[in-house]
Amino acid sequence: MSDLFPALKERVTGQNIKIVFPEGKDTRILVAAGRLAAEKILTPILIGNIADIESKADELGVSLDSIEIYDPENFIMLEELVSAFVERRKGKVTAEEARVILKDANYFGTMLVYVNKADGLVSGAMHSTADTVRPALQIIKTKEGVRKTSGAFIMVRGDEKYVFADCAINIAPDSNDLAEIAVESAKTAEMFNIEPRIAMLSFSTKGSANSPETEKVSKAIELAKMQSPLLIIDGEFQFDAAFVPSVAAKKAPDSPIQGDANVFVFPSLESGNIGYKIAQRLGNFEAVGPILQGLNRPVNDLSRGCNEEDVYKLALITAGQALQR
Repeated sequence: MSDLFPALKERVTGQNIKIVFPEGKDTRILVAAGRLAAEKILTPILIGNIADIESKADELGVSLDSIEIYDPENFIMLEELVSAFVERRKGKVTAEEARVILKDANYFGTMLVYVNKADGLVSGAMHSTADTVRPALQIIKTKEGVRKTSGAFIMVRGDEKYVFADCAINIAPDSNDLAEIAVESAKTAEMFNIEPRIAMLSFSTKGSANSPETEKVSKAIELAKMQSPLLIIDGEFQFDAAFVPSVAAKKAPDSPIQGDANVFVFPSLESGNIGYKIAQRLGNFEAVGPILQGLNRPVNDLSRGCNEEDVYKLALITAGQALQR
């Protein structure tokens, strides 16, 4: 485990946090949940057929002590969830439709978070990002003042820690979106004891090129400063001007960021996704995430290619977000 997690683990342990795992029968989920429970870090809630989960756990040698299991098909409080879902959807679904929808593990699990039966949710080992995010946006929704959720990665290499965003959700963010992403990414950084110094990235540094793309980034900086005046944020920057002190001294001598940025906000999803993968594959950084930002309650998405360690780490992050909230 990288140096990123021991402090986070210590912070969330013993805080009575409950995390829902809708894919309760998946081997990776079961093993990670067993480990989280055995280490008394948090209480996992597994969703699925109870007999099937118990049989799989027995096969894997995973203890289900201190783990809760809920079956959407036989849940004693289903009608409470149905009523809450109908109310939340503001008449867009009937009670009959809600009973069908809540048989879906992701919707069921998200409702447990919404009604305070759990503090956060981790899914995606067997489901697409859309399957995980859609219920969150319909039920949990974004925080007041935040229009869209976004996806950040914590990039870790030895003692180095950086935040890259948005690398997962918004294809073509506008200035308002980029400002929100910057503010929410600062909160993500703080959760990992990173004092945020935010660089808004572009192909231009401080007006060296002028186009709608660079103006979008400049406007986002103004908006972010209005939303959070104490943030250290500047741009627009080419990456080297944000990261290399000697380049910053030449290209942006008056900037409060002198090659010491640690939160990088990319101007589009394609640049963010390409950027984090280059750092991961060529720079040998560990990419932890995506961490979904801007939601009222923490919901996070695994890769379908994840392993049990990824599940364990993302559960810790989700617990950290719950505690931060």
